[in-house]
Amino acid sequence: MIGRPPIFCLALCSIFVGFCSYAQGQHAGHVAKLGFLSAASASAISARAGAFRQGLRELGYMEGNNILIESRHANGQVDALNALALDLVGTNPELIVTAGPTATHAAKYATAKIPIVMAADSDPVRSGAVVSLSRPGGNITGLSVVSPEIAGKRLELLKEISPNVSHVTVLGNSNVPGNAEGLRELQAAAAAMRLQLKYTEVPTLRDMEIAFQDAAKEYMQAVIVLPNPVAISQRKQVVGFAEKSRLPTAYYHPEYVQAGGLMFYGPSVTDLFRRAATFVDKLLKGANPPTCPWSSRRSSSWSSI
Repeated sequence: MIGRPPIFCLALCSIFVGFCSYAQGQHAGHVAKLGFLSAASASAISARAGAFRQGLRELGYMEGNNILIESRHANGQVDALNALALDLVGTNPELIVTAGPTATHAAKYATAKIPIVMAADSDPVRSGAVVSLSRPGGNITGLSVVSPEIAGKRLELLKEISPNVSHVTVLGNSNVPGNAEGLRELQAAAAAMRLQLKYTEVPTLRDMEIAFQDAAKEYMQAVIVLPNPVAISQRKQVVGFAEKSRLPTAYYHPEYVQAGGLMFYGPSVTDLFRRAATFVDKLLKGANPPTCPWSSRRSSSWSSI
């Protein structure tokens, strides 16, 4: 791993979108029950979940005292998410917090009544989670990452590491909402930089291992891993595949770098999870999101190499 100071840019938009369904207010002695749904494993997002709990504590919520959290993790098995979401709804939570776009869509499938708070979603309009920002409809609110300009920066950093890079393999999973949008953003940036991209579908860990092997055999010069709950749940193995291929690899989440990966560039997702607690607080206190205009806020993004 090459040491380097963090690079900062303004690239994160957060949204507060409303819905027209019921929101229950708190009362003295009331213990609020929350659902937490993730496509990844608990260990993969432990820092994010910790930030969310810290945000709750800052607002006066203590687990086992005035709040309970019922969690479900798909451990990278995206096909299991709908069943997990239905099981979570069966526990009758007052609201459900989702840890990513795949979980958000599963929660939306499971309930149209229980409020859903997105902790860190990709563009919810383009992925179909909500109709629009001004009139989202339904029961979803929360925070979203809308940062297409970051795609070009990831490619620029790969070029900085390896100036001769001209062919890049992109590994993604079409079952993940936002995959198509992320690929289009990379393709647009690559065209402007005169780089050739090859997209490979990697729905399983074995597919990812083969993709890295093929990239090396085909003399590709770099790899970008799109958001993928399968990959992040097995991030140490993925980083190992990258090391064996000897190809510089850029990731969308810092957990890969913490597992020994080369480079991450993107928004501070843990900060989004901490801020998601404010949405939970508003809803539990009886806020009516349709009366609150959605707001746009910018936050720093950083890279670690």
